[in-house]
Amino acid sequence: MNTTLQTLAALASDIGGQMKSRGETIAVAESSSGGLISAALLSIPGASAYYRGGGVIYTRDARRALLGLPEDLVNMRAATEDYAAIVANAIRGKMGATWGLCETGASGPSGNSYGDPAGHTAIALEGPISNCATLKTEDNDRVVNMWHFAEAALNLLRTSLTRK
Repeated sequence: MNTTLQTLAALASDIGGQMKSRGETIAVAESSSGGLISAALLSIPGASAYYRGGGVIYTRDARRALLGLPEDLVNMRAATEDYAAIVANAIRGKMGATWGLCETGASGPSGNSYGDPAGHTAIALEGPISNCATLKTEDNDRVVNMWHFAEAALNLLRTSLTRK
């Protein structure tokens, strides 16, 4: 699959339209997608109506500094759906958004320190409904995985909005 910002922007356009029509907002905490989720959401004219903000939470230090999550709350390893749900809920609360979206994984070329292989990510959405997913691309190409992770996160968000 050849994912580009245009592909992601097409997803984001649908998401933005749904959010604008409902008066809903989103905050994003992403890790191994490196900002591509936010870039896609911000590529849509009028994004300020629904995009509250976010950050690339790539390390424990970033999580502590940007989200202020205490270590006893985040007592599981990253790159899991449980961890992603906690971070999604935290970014949602910090930004006062309707929805919080988190992506956390191992883009490659090797796995992460938790033993997950390259191409593994966990995604969680918190808001009026909760949803999560794990993606395993079985690819060690870092850039390819980053695009796949962003696309999977946006698809999870779009599907969840449609179900709400």
